[in-house]
Amino acid sequence: MLHHISLGVRDLARAGAFYDATLAALGYRRVFEDDEAIGYGLVDDQDLLCLKLRDDAHPPGAGFHLAFAASSRAQVDAFHTAALASGGSGDGAAGLRPDYGDRYYAAFVIDPDGHRIEAVING
Repeated sequence: MLHHISLGVRDLARAGAFYDATLAALGYRRVFEDDEAIGYGLVDDQDLLCLKLRDDAHPPGAGFHLAFAASSRAQVDAFHTAALASGGSGDGAAGLRPDYGDRYYAAFVIDPDGHRIEAVING
């Protein structure tokens, strides 16, 4: 359904360092960059997530978050560790979420710009 998502950020270098670490834990990498944007994905010039430098950027309101698919619980753990080590704040430690399902394993963090993100494996 979705081709890509863009997030506005106030400090591209800071946001890039955060997403370099957290998305690397899930197997993604920078696929392009310029002075005003950084794209992440698997294939050069085909971004799935794009960070856009905007002076007036602010996160969406309550209820919005972005969930990244992980291929293992170890990736979820690594995502959470990397997020906390690179300027993010915790919003739910890695672990099972029985309210979401018997096998729903996720970690929740807030990036340096206030965007709520998650890594999850549900299987």
